[in-house]
Amino acid sequence: MESDPTARALTLLSVLQTGADWSAATLAERLGISARTVRRDVDRLRGLGYAITAKPGPGSVYRLGAGATIPPLLFTADEIAAIVAGLRLIAPRLQGDESAQVALAKLEQVLPPGLRRRADAIDLATEVLEEDHAVAAQDVGIVADAVAAAGRIRFAYLDGNAASSARLVDPYRHVLRAGRWYLVGFDLDRDEWRTFRFDRISGVERVPGTYRRREFPDASIGRWFATDFGRLG
Repeated sequence: MESDPTARALTLLSVLQTGADWSAATLAERLGISARTVRRDVDRLRGLGYAITAKPGPGSVYRLGAGATIPPLLFTADEIAAIVAGLRLIAPRLQGDESAQVALAKLEQVLPPGLRRRADAIDLATEVLEEDHAVAAQDVGIVADAVAAAGRIRFAYLDGNAASSARLVDPYRHVLRAGRWYLVGFDLDRDEWRTFRFDRISGVERVPGTYRRREFPDASIGRWFATDFGRLG
């Protein structure tokens, strides 16, 4: 564990969350590191805003401060910036769904003060004006689960001529392109790879079971998407 500062600090914070007093020597023995490394990791956690108190001297005893019963989130300021900005970017595209806003609120509750200030700053400074072509978070989740588990989905689709049809698809990827969100998958009824606009998809549901994963026809989905974009729906 000595060579991995992040994993080491994560474990140290988890131990301190038990609420007991821990001497540097006891922590060193438990974590398999030196007492000097314990002190260094404590300073690192304090730098991230975690309130860790200690009695001075060689017999230092450490305790996680009151009100600091928080999960071990060891994000850097830049990582928090990326997470908050990403949630802000996706929020307007989730059709009548507050999942992203709720996630932001929950994240703020468990961050230490320094990172909370950065999260608040990014949230305040980020404004997303593209609110068209929204999708339902539930549909995105169902598709993502199917992709991860080699699953299959069915849904109703409205094509460019306003004709509705039922589709049975092995989903492959979500693609966000030019402000629109698309699903790329293999259409079993048409026996070919197709692109579907998410804002034209409704009634998404998983088909029970798992299926053979299909090999995508191009090493680059970006290149395939640009070349075969006419194969929409």
